[in-house]
Amino acid sequence: MALSSLKKLVTESMAIDLGTANTLIAVKGRDVVLDEPSLVAINELTDEVVAYGTEAADMQGREGRDIVVKAPLTGGVVADFERTKEMLTHFVKKSKTGGSQVSRQAVLSMLSDVTHVEQRALLNAAEEAHIGKVYMMEEGLAAAFGAGVQPGDKRASAIVDIGAGTTNVAVITKGSISHSRAERIGSNDINEALITHLRRHRGLQIGAETAESIKWKYMSATAPEDPEFEIQARGRDVQTGSPHAVALTLGEIYPIVEGIVSRIAQVVQDTLTELRPEVAADIYDRGILLTGGGALLEGIDQYLRNFINLSVIIPEEPNYATVRGLVKMFDEPELLERVSRNELSILQNAEVPFEA
Repeated sequence: MALSSLKKLVTESMAIDLGTANTLIAVKGRDVVLDEPSLVAINELTDEVVAYGTEAADMQGREGRDIVVKAPLTGGVVADFERTKEMLTHFVKKSKTGGSQVSRQAVLSMLSDVTHVEQRALLNAAEEAHIGKVYMMEEGLAAAFGAGVQPGDKRASAIVDIGAGTTNVAVITKGSISHSRAERIGSNDINEALITHLRRHRGLQIGAETAESIKWKYMSATAPEDPEFEIQARGRDVQTGSPHAVALTLGEIYPIVEGIVSRIAQVVQDTLTELRPEVAADIYDRGILLTGGGALLEGIDQYLRNFINLSVIIPEEPNYATVRGLVKMFDEPELLERVSRNELSILQNAEVPFEA
């Protein structure tokens, strides 16, 4: 009993979904224990990180004179190795219990088209966060398991995982990916398109927090029932620099979100045209599973359903599908060994330019 209790204190198995917008961590036996923005706040004078995650997000757009808030991941891959390492170390430590300093093992999600350099950067960041054994697994496969696909199912299932910076389409058969495609487009592109539209056409500069708020409160992938309904966007006048606000109608902002969603839908449709006949028949019967934070956008399932002419199913808490699929792997050690993509001999030769 004493040995078992001690082991529980010093070893934990973690699943880590290191995303462009949010980092999610689940621990075996405890489900999701951390869900925070993938952000760091840095003091530019000392070059030290002064806040992580939610605390850094609270500073965004309202930083002090010497503070800058940065996202160390872009498009689902490491853009700033040092900051990613520090952020991940902080999140891993925050997720541990009992004062543990070492995690026995962790499994990380990765994009299907990630390069060896990008993959090694993720692997190194996890190792620097004091994790003993690190597995890496394609996020499409993890999302499928988290959404309820059974590893032994011989019939094919299609997963569309829409994140903040990427859309990943994967077809799963008997616990393996038979076809996959990842594109660097996601829900953050809606924010950027909205910011650009307001700056160019309405003379208003808004921040990331305002754009994100408008997206989730008012934007929809389907045409609004009342296109004349007005909302107010507040920010800074582009010409005078003074605080300013403009009235927007839902009819004005709908084409902005539709432009991004149509590109995502086209990626899905193009991928489905590349499937073998038997696989295509399975997908026709089953439809597609829609996961990721982007699945929470109002009306996106209906838009996809109309675009690809297939049923679209959103599982409960689709934003947690990937991390829950990762943590399930600790109950399937043989499957984890089979599906993990660590390829150490290749990765060791991949130079990570942002380590220096």
